[in-house]
Amino acid sequence: MLWESPRSSITPQRSAGLRAQKDNWGSEARIGMFIVGNEAVPEAEWWAMLPPNVSVHAARVTARAPWARWREDGTSVDLEIDVARGCQQFGAMRLSAVTIGHTSSSIVGGKGWDEAAVVALSDALGSGPVVTTNGLDSLAALRASGVRRPFLVLPPWFGDETVSAGVRYYTDHGFEPAAHLRYDPGPRWRHLPPGELYPRGMGFEQEIEPLYAQIKAGCPDGADGVLIAGTGFRCVAILEALEQNLQRPVLSANQASLWHCLKLAGVRTKISGYGNLFAL
Repeated sequence: MLWESPRSSITPQRSAGLRAQKDNWGSEARIGMFIVGNEAVPEAEWWAMLPPNVSVHAARVTARAPWARWREDGTSVDLEIDVARGCQQFGAMRLSAVTIGHTSSSIVGGKGWDEAAVVALSDALGSGPVVTTNGLDSLAALRASGVRRPFLVLPPWFGDETVSAGVRYYTDHGFEPAAHLRYDPGPRWRHLPPGELYPRGMGFEQEIEPLYAQIKAGCPDGADGVLIAGTGFRCVAILEALEQNLQRPVLSANQASLWHCLKLAGVRTKISGYGNLFAL
């Protein structure tokens, strides 16, 4: 049987007198997202922003970054086992779009990794959903917002090498970060190395107020926008407030991926409260 999109294959059934409650059924689009196995932020933020009649479905990955390994030829990649397994499951779900919701994979994989990963995922998923990555989603969001010199904000659990890879990634793709900030999680966590923060529970005790304050104080005049990288980095609740205060676009990893996936799926529903990106 040929694959059909949710929009074409689902016909609402109405019964006289039936007063049905919201059930988050993806009658307009269903989106698949690969996320870190022990993170709760991506799904929570997506569900907060999702428009009606669109659903998100997660496949969890425990592999180290990047989630697809470069082959010796340097032009193609092999999917990690968790990702390949997720593709088997997603392939039967009539999804509209699928994204690798993992900033680290894109920036550690480096220039060309996103495109190679899309090819590998598309082969594994078949001809159904449109495939993308968080790196491609963020790049598309920056371009659509007219941002060329972003203030790059990175999670506290990114080590020095990953921070450097992040700055290099955006530079290699034609952007010039005006500055970058690795968020300071506060005195309770400051004594721990970045790699120990998530295992010790910091990911589940994230606070958005100090993040807002640090971005507001650190954003340089030369930045024409802000990009908060990291899909496990809790931040979408402050995007609108930061835009109003800084008077420039403020983007985040999960916001960019949802926006891009909706566009790829042909969904044009307006979303308010989570930044001007959703108006573009």
